[in-house]
Amino acid sequence: MKKSFLYVIQSTSFDGVRIQEALDEIMTVAAFDQSVSLLFIDDGVYSLKRGQNPEILNLKNVTPIFDALAMYEIQQFFAEDESLKIRGLSSDDLILSVKSICRSEIGELWDKFDVILTG
Repeated sequence: MKKSFLYVIQSTSFDGVRIQEALDEIMTVAAFDQSVSLLFIDDGVYSLKRGQNPEILNLKNVTPIFDALAMYEIQQFFAEDESLKIRGLSSDDLILSVKSICRSEIGELWDKFDVILTG
C-alpha cells in the first residue's frame, strides 16, 4: 500500500552526517514507490542555500544528493517562510524550488500525509 511521507528537515548540512543520513533514508523510501515530500524548517533551510562549501570543514557536500531527488520522483518541497526570513534567505538563494508556507499552515500540511518523520 502506497503511503505519503513528509520528512521534516530541521538541521543544517553542516550538522555532521545527520542531513546525509536523512537524505539516504528519504531516497530509500522513495525507491520503494512511496510518495515523499520534504519540509525545511528552522536551521534546515540552510541546507538549501546555494554556494555552500562544506569541504572546507571536511564535510560532504550534499548538494548533489538534492539534485538527485528528482530521479526518485521527489518533487514537492516546502520551506517555512518564517525560518527563511529570520535567516535572511529568499527563494532565489535556494538550490531547490520550494513552496513557502507560514508556520501557522504546518499543521494543515501535516494532515495531508500518512507518515511524518524528522531529520
